[in-house]
Amino acid sequence: MTGEVVIGGAKNSALPLVAATLLAETGRSRLENIPNLRDINTIIRLLEGMGAEIERSDGELQISTAAVSNCQAPYELVKTMRASILVLGPLLARFGEARVSLPGGCAIGARPVNLHIRGLEQMGAEIRVEHGYIIGRAKRLKGADISFDMTTVTGTENLMMAAVLAEGTTCLHNAAREPEIIDLAVFLRKMGAVIEGEGTQTIVITGVEKLSGADCQVMPDRIEAGTFMVAAGISDGDIIIKNAPLAALGSLTAKLHEIGVEIEPLVEFHEDELLTGIPVRVKRQASGLNSLDVKTMPYPGFPTDMQAQIMTLLALARGTSVISETIFENRFMHVFELQRMGADIEVEGRTAVVRGVEKLSGAPVMASDLRASAGLILAGLAADGETVMSRVYHLDRGYSGFEHKLKALGADIKRIKE
Repeated sequence: MTGEVVIGGAKNSALPLVAATLLAETGRSRLENIPNLRDINTIIRLLEGMGAEIERSDGELQISTAAVSNCQAPYELVKTMRASILVLGPLLARFGEARVSLPGGCAIGARPVNLHIRGLEQMGAEIRVEHGYIIGRAKRLKGADISFDMTTVTGTENLMMAAVLAEGTTCLHNAAREPEIIDLAVFLRKMGAVIEGEGTQTIVITGVEKLSGADCQVMPDRIEAGTFMVAAGISDGDIIIKNAPLAALGSLTAKLHEIGVEIEPLVEFHEDELLTGIPVRVKRQASGLNSLDVKTMPYPGFPTDMQAQIMTLLALARGTSVISETIFENRFMHVFELQRMGADIEVEGRTAVVRGVEKLSGAPVMASDLRASAGLILAGLAADGETVMSRVYHLDRGYSGFEHKLKALGADIKRIKE
């Protein structure tokens, strides 16, 4: 594959940013670089059901939440997207009440919400779980010193949003450090919040009386960029990826370089510019693909959202690779589909042993989750014959126009049906 591809806005940043607009009593928020994804459509419907006024046009959302009066997130919407839990903190902070269905989403692991609930209880909220709903009340949340037992991205985001309107100061310890956390903090500050330490393991939030709408541009999607980097490697292509947040992809690009995929920035960039997209050129080294070991870890470690894609690449590398999944316990379901395509992979617990083969063969496969769907499509790019993937709806939750972008690069791909 050859050509250019432009990376869109990050789903994992856009969703908490949209949820954060619930905190604004006045004004209108404008969010730019919004990706056209099923999960974005879901959270828009969720906010509109609460009374928000939302206008959407060409990658931009204008959101007014001044008239929000319904503090319920119903099961019918929440069941399709786990990130719906992100409205819990903003609703409790601004309105003092929330009724949010326990979330659904990809079947990649338990991902319990107890860390969200425990933190909100430490801030003074009264919370009970009944009939499948989280029901919370609080006259006004109080600042608290909160330590997460384990690193949680959505938990960090939820408590950040809750704390900005709480009385006093909240310290979040063992906080997630992802670039999307930084993007959220930038937006909250524009709304009038007082936040320090985002991007480190300790975030300090001093509560204010009220917030107003603000403008924000969603950072580029580092997982989409990483997926196209793997696409270049697995297809022996030469691709220019525009708007890639290279500084936020250090752990991935280091592994790709070891495997044999060259990534060349086409402009100067600074390692601390995590939210900035730049053009990069990606191609496979002439020496071919090498095996290596990969262990998924919280940021800045190797992202679990790239595990399926890099496994597909390693399935064609020389030698034996070992992939350890430490984040989600059920994130190897794509292995069985790759085996159907001729991959030599064995799984024991949270470890997969990948022995490289010379080629993969096209076969009917089924996507189990969002990132697995991308990994299987990448496998299809390199396989002999035709690969047909079912349950393509998973793909639409996190990749906008994925097949169109691949086709523009020269891939022989088409969507048969939704």
